[in-house]
Amino acid sequence: MLTILFDGVAYGMLLFVLACGLAITLGLMNFVNLAHGAFAMAGGYVTAILINRWGLPFLATLPFAFLVPAAIGLVLERTLYVRLYHRNHLDQVLFSIGLVFMAVAAVDWTMGSQQQFVTLPSWLKGRVDILGVQVGLYRSFIIVVCSVLVVALQLVLAKTRFGSRLRAAVDDPRVARGLGINVSAIFAITFAFGSGLAGLGGALGAEILGLDPTFPLKFMIYFLIVVTVGGTTSLTGPFLASILLGVADVAGKYYVPSFGAFVIYSLMIVVLVLRPQGLFARAR
Repeated sequence: MLTILFDGVAYGMLLFVLACGLAITLGLMNFVNLAHGAFAMAGGYVTAILINRWGLPFLATLPFAFLVPAAIGLVLERTLYVRLYHRNHLDQVLFSIGLVFMAVAAVDWTMGSQQQFVTLPSWLKGRVDILGVQVGLYRSFIIVVCSVLVVALQLVLAKTRFGSRLRAAVDDPRVARGLGINVSAIFAITFAFGSGLAGLGGALGAEILGLDPTFPLKFMIYFLIVVTVGGTTSLTGPFLASILLGVADVAGKYYVPSFGAFVIYSLMIVVLVLRPQGLFARAR
């Protein structure tokens, strides 16, 4: 049971890194970006290409898995997304869904539809026995990396000048501009950072979740469930929701395999019925 709990926590941590960019753009910037999974896919493919074609070690590919999707996100934000900040949510959904299908078609055309494999270093493979609990080395690595990211994100948003400027820009852009805050630059940096985090999550999750051109479509619903269950008013809610959903998903597939795929959806329905604003968000 403790092994299942450990694997569930690792899976939940991975879900959070994949979804936290969406939590930022949806919760803080009020922009429905359903193309978030495309940036995660980009990070996964960057890692796969650098390992399989260029022979780089896995750890050396992770900075590129962050930087390349961040750069793509910055370019798209400055050229396309910025034009839809003031449009309604339906326009934003249709626009971002279109981007998803374009990304799927582009990757399928350039890389092929076959599954991509990421070769892990030998020290990240296998399991070790700790006090009778089978602990996966790669899942331990994911927990450590994601924990550092969670703490760093919380500190940046709560304790830094950039975080306070971002909150001011979201609460009232007009007043923020009057105070000399460059709202446009704040949004661009935030969007690029969220895209980079998605790419990093895609790289870390390629070995566990699999990687092919349909990645953004397969996992779009998971990203939305994390943000929906956790609420969009802070990053703490999506983080706790990710852990809860990760453990529930792994435990469901292990104990009730015939019903396991529905556990996460059943949990989401129950949460939305009881707390429509999200499990860890205050009602407005």
